[in-house]
Amino acid sequence: MSPLLLLSFLLAGAAAASPSPPPPPPVPPRWPDQYHAVLVTNLTDPGGRLRQIGIYYDWPRGRALNYVRDQLSDDPVVDVQWANGTSFLFDRESCETVQYATGLQPPDWASRAAYLGRETVDGFECHVWSNFYFVRYDVDVATGRPVSWVSVTEAGTRTRRHVLSFEPGAAVMPDDSKFQAPAHCFNRKNADAATA
Repeated sequence: MSPLLLLSFLLAGAAAASPSPPPPPPVPPRWPDQYHAVLVTNLTDPGGRLRQIGIYYDWPRGRALNYVRDQLSDDPVVDVQWANGTSFLFDRESCETVQYATGLQPPDWASRAAYLGRETVDGFECHVWSNFYFVRYDVDVATGRPVSWVSVTEAGTRTRRHVLSFEPGAAVMPDDSKFQAPAHCFNRKNADAATA
C-alpha cells in the first residue's frame, strides 16, 4: 500500500473518530408583549398549601396584574406591578406597597439567560434557562410555551410554579381599571413603601 493511500485512510479514520461539536443552544424564549397565564404552586413541602396565580402581563403599557389565591381562600391577594418597580399587594381591607430595584421583566429577559440544557419537567421535554429573574425557567421544546419556573422569594425560599395555561395576546386582558391599585393603598398607613 502506498504511503499516500495509507495517510488518507488514517486521516479518514481520525475524522470519523473525532466527536462532532455539540449543537448550539436554542434561541432564548421571548415572551409575547401581552399574555395571560394560570400557574399553580405547591406550598405543601414547608407545611403550606396549594396556590393558584393568574397573571396578566402587559408590556406595552408597563404593567402586570397577578391574582393570587390560596387553597380554599375566599379573598384573593391582588398584585399590581408597574414598570417603574412599584408593586401594590392588596385585598379588600389591606395594602402593602413595595418598591423593587428592577421593574417589570421585559419580554426579552431570557436573551441574557444561561442555557442549562434539556430536561423532562412535568412530563414535557424542556429547554432549561436561568438568570437573575428566575433560578430556572423551563420551556416546552415542541411548542415554546413555558412549563414551569423556579424563583426565589424574599425569604430565600425557592418556589416552583407550574404553568397550567399560557395565552398570548391582548384579547385576554382585563379592562384598565383592574390594573389600578385601590384608594386604600394610598392612605397614610400605606404611604411608607417597603423596598425589596
